[in-house]
This record gives sequence, C-alpha cells and structure tokens, in this order.
Amino acid sequence: MPRPAQSHTAVQPRLSYKDAVELIMGLADFERGSHSPGHGVFHLDRMRLLMDRVGNPHLGVPTIHVAGTKGKGSTSAMITSILSADGYRTGLYTSPHLHSVTERIRVGLEPVSKADFAGLVERLWPESVHVSERGGYGEITFFEFVTGMAFMHFERVGADYQVIEVGLGGRLDATNVVSPEVCVITPIMLDHVSVLGDTIELIAGEKAGIIKPGVPVTAAPQSEAAIGVFARVAGERGARLVRVDEVAAIRPCRAGLDGQSFEVATSRGKYGLRTTLLGNYQRENAATAVTAVETLGRPVSRSAVVEGIADVRWPARMQLLSAGGARVLVDGAHNPESVGHLAAAVRQYFEFERLTLIFGATRGHSAAGMLRELTGLSPVVAAVASRHPKSATRGEIAEAARASGLEVAYESDDVGAATRWAVERVGPGDLALATGSLAVAAEVIEELEGIEPEIYN
Repeated sequence: MPRPAQSHTAVQPRLSYKDAVELIMGLADFERGSHSPGHGVFHLDRMRLLMDRVGNPHLGVPTIHVAGTKGKGSTSAMITSILSADGYRTGLYTSPHLHSVTERIRVGLEPVSKADFAGLVERLWPESVHVSERGGYGEITFFEFVTGMAFMHFERVGADYQVIEVGLGGRLDATNVVSPEVCVITPIMLDHVSVLGDTIELIAGEKAGIIKPGVPVTAAPQSEAAIGVFARVAGERGARLVRVDEVAAIRPCRAGLDGQSFEVATSRGKYGLRTTLLGNYQRENAATAVTAVETLGRPVSRSAVVEGIADVRWPARMQLLSAGGARVLVDGAHNPESVGHLAAAVRQYFEFERLTLIFGATRGHSAAGMLRELTGLSPVVAAVASRHPKSATRGEIAEAARASGLEVAYESDDVGAATRWAVERVGPGDLALATGSLAVAAEVIEELEGIEPEIYN
C-alpha cells in the first residue's frame, strides 16, 4: 500500500539555483565531455562512499532499475506513471535532460523545484568534497552527484518507489549501487561502442551488470544475441528472467497523428491502452512497463495501468510541432538503428511532398550511419552543430550527408536559425524533421516553443 502522505516543505537554500547549477557543472562530466581529462576509471566505490556519507538513501526506497539502449526513458516514465496513477508516490530519475537539469529528478512526472534542487546541492556538496579529497578514489563526477541528489530527494519526500534509469551501460554506472526489487532491460543495440564494446554481446554484458542475485529481471523484446547474454547472467545469479515477448501479446488497434491505441494481454488479463506517443516501439515500451509492474508482485489496478500509459508525455520522441502552419517532427534518435525505426515511422504516419532534414550529431555516434538510414526519405539537409560540447561540426555533418548522396542546402552553428530556415521553406504539403541527437531535438523545441534554455559553460 502507498505510504501515508507526508508534508514536504522545502527548506529555503542559501545557494541560488543558478549558483547551484554552476557549481555542479564544474564537476567531471562524461556526458558533455567537459572537465574530465585524466579522470579516474569508472567504478562504484566513489558512489558507495558518497551515499554512506548521507545515510545510504538509495537503500531506503524500493527500486525499479532500468537499463537498455533504446526506450529506457519512455519505459521508465510509463512505469512511474502507472504507479503514480495507483496512488504510489514514485520518484523518477532519468538522463540526459532536454532544457533544464531539474528534469532529471521527478516525483511522478513533475520535475523537482529549483529551490529543492539548490537545497539538495547545498546538502550534498560538502560530502562530495570530502569523498573527492579523502576517499582515495578520485573526484566525484557530475552524474554521480546528481544521482546522489535524486536518491536523497526520493527518500526525503517519502517515495513508495523510485524508478532509476541507468545513465551509461549498467555494470559500472553510478546508479548500480541500488538494491532493486525488479530490474528492467529495454532493447539493446550498438551505441557508445568505445566505452561499452563493439558487439551486441559485449554491450548486453554491460547492461546485464544490473542483474542482482534473486531479483527478477524483465527483458523487452531483444535480439537473440542479447537475450542469450541476459539468460546466462540471470541463470548464474539465480534471477528469474521474464521475457516480454513470451508473457505479453501486443495487438495494434489504431494509429494516427493524435496517438495510438493497442491491447496488451498478459496472464492477468487484457489492457486496452492508448498513448499520444507515436511509433510501433512505444507499444513494446508500454508492454515492457506493464510487465515490469506486474513482476513487482504488488497490487496495481487495471485502471491505473490504462491511466498511467495515457498520461505519459515524453518530449522529443516523435513529437510533432507546428510553426506558422509548418509541420516539424522532432525526435532524439542518435544511432543508426533508432534512426532506421524513425524513418519507418515517418513513412507510416506522414504523407509529404518534400522533407527538410535538420540534422546534427554528437561525436562518438555514427552520423554517416544515421544519414544512410534517412536517404530513402530523399531529404534536403540543414547541417547543424548544437551547443553540446561533443557536437560534431556543421562541416562534418555536411560532409557525411553529401557522402550519402544527400543535398545540403544549409549549414549553421545555430540550431534555432536552422529551424527558422526550415520552417520558411516547409509548405502545407511538406514536412521538416529534426533528429540525430537529443541536443538538436531540444534546441529545435526551444526555438519553436519559446523555451528559455539553460546555458552551461
């Protein structure tokens, strides 16, 4: 049963939100590739020491731990929304963020307030300094610090559950200090190969690092190479492997630009579901979320499952925007396989005469491979570089596009300017598509929706 409601009054921090963000952005940050040269290797000892300094809040809240390459953010949001709809106070930790770092720490789907965020930084900072200077394992990283903030916040608000999304990999990710009730692994594909390995088996091995002895693991539909690794590791650790493709049947009902409806049938019955999220893979994400919640073994009403899936809004995942009548589709796909799924979904959902592509990528991801997946849509390309420190240059993107046989009509270091250019050339029968990285997707959304971005040094 959900815990009794607790009052939560934010203690006004002495540190401003702006100063708090500037402080933690000075930490080693492997996501953004800044302030990290010469930093120690990935391990969990720093994180364990930091959590011990603040009373191990990560162990005080029942956890659903979610790893994977594709769909882990959407799946985590769906699990959170289902549990919240049933009355459970549920924390959600995800990364990266689109517009504000507060998006990483949520209760339900509502981001932490700026005052609470600053208060958490103020509370944790002296402990992180102690671990960095005296712990013997090097300096706390940005991701470790914010992960610790999330654990502290969820314990402080009296969360019934916390849904924790892995940042990178799994085995050595800072989130892997939790003691989960259920582990979830979403689809695996080649990504971050320089860190995780260059085969599906190697990457799956890193993701399988979240599997704990005796803890059930829910696996979304996977390649045979990946599921073989999960089955082996689960067997070695005495963990029950629940394969979504074996325990849940998905039946599509209707799909349109306003969303899609479908049915998920499990041993507990049939759920008639609807989501505003587009793409066939969102049905698989929903089935994975339902299976994970059922695997918890706690009573969750059927109405909560239906309401929870319907309530999820997860920007930059096949998000359709309009600007002066122009249709602009925004998606944060950032590897060739995800972009291939996106291209298929564009064909499924849209008819258009011309496609204008706003495309940028971060280094370490295959811009050439992603662009090859889009050639069948015959786009005209705006090659862009986002504000992200790891962004490939506009020239590198343009060169990759031309090598794929695509016409490059515009190049810019300003995603907002490229968005305005694209909107001007998109007629009533045309479509603009922005993809290649979450950073590009975020900056297009900011331009079209007038969102003030957080700019980091």
